[in-house]
Amino acid sequence: MNAESAPAADPQPPALQADAGPPPTIHVPVNARGLALGTLTTLAVIFALDRAQSFVISLLLGVLLAYALNPVVAWLERVRIPRLPGSILVMASVVAALVLGTYSLRGQMESIIEQLPEAAGKFSAGLARTQLGQISIMQKVQTAATAVEKATSQAAGTPTTPRQPTTHVVVDRPSFQLGNYLWAGSAGALGFIGQAAMVVFLTFFLLLGGDTFKRKLVRLTGPSLSNRKITVQILDDINDSIQKYMAMLLTTNVLVALLAWIAFRWIGLDNAGAWAVAAGFLHVIPYLGPLVTAGATGMAAFMQFDSFPAALAVAGASLAIATVVGTFITTWMTGRIAKMNAAAIFISLLFWGWLWGIWGMLLGIPIIVIVKVVSTHVQQMQPIAELLGE
Repeated sequence: MNAESAPAADPQPPALQADAGPPPTIHVPVNARGLALGTLTTLAVIFALDRAQSFVISLLLGVLLAYALNPVVAWLERVRIPRLPGSILVMASVVAALVLGTYSLRGQMESIIEQLPEAAGKFSAGLARTQLGQISIMQKVQTAATAVEKATSQAAGTPTTPRQPTTHVVVDRPSFQLGNYLWAGSAGALGFIGQAAMVVFLTFFLLLGGDTFKRKLVRLTGPSLSNRKITVQILDDINDSIQKYMAMLLTTNVLVALLAWIAFRWIGLDNAGAWAVAAGFLHVIPYLGPLVTAGATGMAAFMQFDSFPAALAVAGASLAIATVVGTFITTWMTGRIAKMNAAAIFISLLFWGWLWGIWGMLLGIPIIVIVKVVSTHVQQMQPIAELLGE
């Protein structure tokens, strides 16, 4: 008797497949009133930060400098120097170091400023030569295209029509008035000096106060011991994070200045020390600072060597140093300090740069670090901590 093979299993009928039901969904409750109030509050805070820009920036700069210098004042207290003389000594040392550093580089800075008109003339001449070369190439291409078009028209038997000359429209522009420009620059310089003085005095008074504001904030949290412990932990974490961030800034800026000085001296750029110090200072501003340094040093190299390859070499070296230090050292140290993802840091820089410009890019990372620390310890802000975390 022949063995019969077992019948194959029938596939599931289409009707049964259709009765499997829709995919599972998640129903998220939305509080429309709370969402609207949160949106309006956010817009009001952004508007207030924009209107009070100068005050808030001065306040944040004073707080950051006070956090950075407070360990030195505390160390002086441990060696039997009272807080008032210690604060005066620290602030006087910082101001004196800035003044002496600027004065020591005064000659190189004056040389750079005196050479600016010549640099602008050489740069304009170089651009004109480049544009003339491009125009000659374009003329050759247009001549060849006209010849090809004429030959094609003759082969097709169609008459060629001459092109109409282009009509140029002259637009009157307002004349440049040097007096208005100098007056605006002087007013801006006076405003900067006034704001710097405010930051210095604010830093001094914060150093003099010591832990006064910390104790007041702990008292404002109420009599609950748990709330006080959480407040103290938040303030300690903010203090530790900002001090580490300021130390990271100092380390990376000194490294950028040292590497830039070595590269500029090796290439043979004049006033290498002044340009290196400028590179170190401008590296504080993420992304924009290195671009400004590269453009300025490239123009200085073109003025000195009268060669675009030399200018590109100097600008490229400046950008390479800033990129290597910023990518490997700054990013790694910032991640270790704040324990944040790179996308959150970049979005924060974009937002604060849009709101406050250069100052926003300078203060964006400390602000987001403070927000990350506070949101980690406050239960209602846990979603923000999750978005900012690694």
